[in-house]
Amino acid sequence: MTKENVQGASEEEPQGQSKKGLKKQQKEAEKAAKKAEKQAKLAADQQEADEDDFAKDRYGVCPMVQSRQKLDRALVRVQDLTPEKAEQQIWVRARIHTSRAKGKQCFLVLRHQQFTVQALIAVGDHASKQMVKFAANLTKESIIDVEAVVKKVDQKIESCSQQDVELHVERIFVISQSEPRLPLQLEDAVRPEGDGDEEGRATVNQDTRLDNRVIDLRTTTSQAIFRLQSGVCQLFRDTLINKGFVEIQTPKIISAASEGGANVFTVSYFKTSAYLAQSPQLYKQMCICADFDKVFCVGPVFRAEDSNTHRHLTEFVGLDIEMAFNYHYHEVVDSITDTMVQIFKGLHDRFQTEIQTVNKQYPSEPFKFLEPTLRLEYKEGVAMLKAAGVEMGDEDDLSTPNEKLLGRLVKEKYDTDFYVLDKYPLAVRPFYTMPDPNNPKYSNSYDMFMRGEEILSGAQRVHDAQLLTERAMHHGIDLEKIKAYIDSFRYGAPPHAGGGIGLERVTMLYLGLHNIRQTSMFPRDPKRLTP
Repeated sequence: MTKENVQGASEEEPQGQSKKGLKKQQKEAEKAAKKAEKQAKLAADQQEADEDDFAKDRYGVCPMVQSRQKLDRALVRVQDLTPEKAEQQIWVRARIHTSRAKGKQCFLVLRHQQFTVQALIAVGDHASKQMVKFAANLTKESIIDVEAVVKKVDQKIESCSQQDVELHVERIFVISQSEPRLPLQLEDAVRPEGDGDEEGRATVNQDTRLDNRVIDLRTTTSQAIFRLQSGVCQLFRDTLINKGFVEIQTPKIISAASEGGANVFTVSYFKTSAYLAQSPQLYKQMCICADFDKVFCVGPVFRAEDSNTHRHLTEFVGLDIEMAFNYHYHEVVDSITDTMVQIFKGLHDRFQTEIQTVNKQYPSEPFKFLEPTLRLEYKEGVAMLKAAGVEMGDEDDLSTPNEKLLGRLVKEKYDTDFYVLDKYPLAVRPFYTMPDPNNPKYSNSYDMFMRGEEILSGAQRVHDAQLLTERAMHHGIDLEKIKAYIDSFRYGAPPHAGGGIGLERVTMLYLGLHNIRQTSMFPRDPKRLTP
């Protein structure tokens, strides 16, 4: 190639580039113009919508509540929405349980705790098309404030707890928005077992529930279970305080296994080891020796048992009682059974809504009990089992299936779900159990049962240091490890007895549920340490 040719080529290149560049610039300019036109149209549409949307100040997403201001606004609870409030203008805060848009209106079911009410937003004087559309697009489980007029309905709204009224919404504001995708659907979580299978609809398994416990606890059933459980605690406390008991608090970190057993959790304690308490046993008894006479405590109990059953947890709430008596441990048994009867009566009288809510999902027979409480001797229980074909020795411990069978036999014969089995064989009870003075093979000990499952184990305690030492040696327990316990009885100790009740078991069995994880808010078992 000659010099001229090279020079000519180099002169043409910038011209070619500028043509390409011009074309590119032209395209970009057209693109920008189209974008600007589109944005202008959107802005115009929005402006037109805003101008047309007469209700734009009646709905929206509130700024995050950071306690900026104190509003003088009373909020009415969903459970208080009754026909007496008809035609009243009120504010309500609730979650969106379900929503359904239909033409120019939107139906919402609002939920607070275990109560639900229907709300209606319809295009009219107070609501625009945009407001109805906004309401229809809100995600389930979002928390909203609505201003509405309470209206009586001609036909009962069967799907809501508040069946005689609905809300005609005039304002709606989002307080906290839920993400659109929920880990589980609440309507699936409250569907009675069996219903889903027949209709091909989903039910939620236990692990999914427990992995997403915050959502599961919102269901009407969970709300009812734990409100009733709170009632059990309150009734337990009130009844015992009325009987002259003192509530005590006991340590949960202890230096030796509470009952000399192996089923304890070990924790590091500075330069040594400690254990999580299996029971407040020692401390309850020390309080009796310190002349408190009647004590109770409510607190966590830890059991390092690798039991993956429907009724065992590694941490549960113990309702514990200890009481000095005058001449016979039955004084204590009567006091405990009366406390249980007062709890059953209180639950029946005060928690019917909760009981019925749970029954919708988990149907069961109403809980039955007698006054005074039925008390059978262990020998009588064994005789009933033998008559029903069970092969067992007089001094054998009851297996779980035999406990259940005996519960059914007692129900058939005496028509009660609650009874006491007294005078257990000494061989199957802990070392601190007082032997029966009339028959050394038996003991002054007892269990209490609800629907054929044990809810309390108790006994008269050995309150004499010498006898306690002998019993511990008989059980092969290292005396050095329980020295502090034995020493508690060296300075004069009143005769006393007591027992420990499992709160979760009482709740489960009273409601006729089938798994203790349903009545433990955040259950702990050998396979679950979260949430």
